[in-house]
Amino acid sequence: MSQSPKHLAVAGATGAVGIEILKCLEQRDFPVSELTLLASARSAGKTLKFRGEDVIVKELTADSFAGVDIALFSAGGGISKTFAPHAVAAGAVVVDNSSAFRMDEGVPLVVPEINPEDAKEHHGIIANPNCTTIVTLMALNPMHQIFGGVKSILASSYQAVSGSGAQGIAELEAQVAALSKGEPLPDRQVYPKQIAFNVIPQVDTFQDNGYTKEEMKMHFEGQKILHAPDLKASVTCVRVPVFRSHAISVTAVFADEPSVEAAREAINAAPGVQVVDDPFAESPQYPTPLDCTDGDDCLVGRIRKDLVLDNALTFWVVGDQVRKGAALNAVQIAELL
Repeated sequence: MSQSPKHLAVAGATGAVGIEILKCLEQRDFPVSELTLLASARSAGKTLKFRGEDVIVKELTADSFAGVDIALFSAGGGISKTFAPHAVAAGAVVVDNSSAFRMDEGVPLVVPEINPEDAKEHHGIIANPNCTTIVTLMALNPMHQIFGGVKSILASSYQAVSGSGAQGIAELEAQVAALSKGEPLPDRQVYPKQIAFNVIPQVDTFQDNGYTKEEMKMHFEGQKILHAPDLKASVTCVRVPVFRSHAISVTAVFADEPSVEAAREAINAAPGVQVVDDPFAESPQYPTPLDCTDGDDCLVGRIRKDLVLDNALTFWVVGDQVRKGAALNAVQIAELL
């Protein structure tokens, strides 16, 4: 990159997304003049590697942001609400990975491949969308652009346990180990039901309308990112016993009649997303979560005309929710800045 080096802070640096942010900054050669790593008091004093050097993690406080140009937050909504204003007051631009500011009218909600111009309208904070929303819209937006706009979405997500953090992975591992040895299951700490060899149709808390908070995010965030205030989304989010990367089955209704061939061409021409779709090959081709893990691109397959709804296509998309669904998208926003 040719831009002048920046003083970056990463809040929540020791978490899964924080560590992935450091990987993305290195791999994309982001111009960093100084790096400040921030976390809770219990993590202060730890060291993390960045470009071959040990960087000491400091405790996140209100005074942590002096001289910081860009602060990447990935420490949860409560932390963001408490400390992001201090970062802005110190002169930093905050890129926040939590849900704290996503629906604030004055805060842009940005996927750089879709609405990069919105980032210019920030007032100190730019929000990173929900991971499932990002992965879905990466596939949907190219079709949205050529078929007269998307009108509605019916979707089911299949969300990896890493979406619950390291503790979600640990719970799945512990349950699989116990079941394989014929031992009693350990007490559940993360999920309301057994996750090993099971699926749980509850991600986040239920709302009065029967949908969960996670399911409503695609509805509201999709409207904001696509500038489509009339877009409607009916979503079921399911936790599955997969370690990393989310998958979403989507039926999208468009204003104009879509075609499978045009959809494939548009997706392949768009940045950050690829078609993997040949159902009639000797070995049928379609993407799975393992195919996109640790990768930047979202992968799309099973593209077909819907048999129930007019002007509709049904498709399947997978993406690494730790990377494109969180860390990579945040770093790409920092690149826009």
